[in-house]
Amino acid sequence: MRKEKKIKEAKVENPDSLGAIFKKGILKENQIFVSLLGLCPALAVTTSFEGAFGMALLVIIILTITNIIISAIRKFIPNEIRIPVYIVVIATVVTVIQMLVQAFVPALYSTLGVFIALITVNCIILGRAEAFASKNSVVKSIFDGLGMGLGSGLAIVIIGIIREFFGTGTIVIGKVFTFIPEFSLIPYPEDSNVPNYFISVLTTAPGAFIVMGLLLALIVFIGNKRGAKK
Repeated sequence: MRKEKKIKEAKVENPDSLGAIFKKGILKENQIFVSLLGLCPALAVTTSFEGAFGMALLVIIILTITNIIISAIRKFIPNEIRIPVYIVVIATVVTVIQMLVQAFVPALYSTLGVFIALITVNCIILGRAEAFASKNSVVKSIFDGLGMGLGSGLAIVIIGIIREFFGTGTIVIGKVFTFIPEFSLIPYPEDSNVPNYFISVLTTAPGAFIVMGLLLALIVFIGNKRGAKK
């Protein structure tokens, strides 16, 4: 019994380890599916896979960079003005990234529009700055930014894939990322007699809420099933 107890204790991962910090943002503390933060871009820009993927990349990059900067300067920020300082840092990073996207990936800039600038007030970015980066080292903040960003990005991409595929019957690649030759992923030949059962409403604003609600219901169902087994 003692040996089994020691083995179980050894298997418990240190919550302060870099691996644990990285992994918690993907599932356990997923900022969109669990904390329900950053829903605005998750619902607004997920009409297509490419738009969702582009937003996911920007969230990962901006979250990681802001975490690094805020962690690096955390000891020099007076407690009374820390929130305004965080916002200035985030706004600066977002502005630079927005200009780079506009210059090098104009189609993505046109697709995301104002939602790139709105990353400045995204609760995920500011929340991680306040809750983690301001209290931990740069290395830990990098892993936290990557993990939280990847978790949020995966959630956005999943919503985008579901909305585009079930809303249009295909997923178009190369329309936003124009440096890739444009092609479509079609589940069956265009000249086949398979009926069109695709739900066009999923590509509209109400469709975003429908998909999000169904995904949250599925996550709760799976969580309840796992809890019952324990």
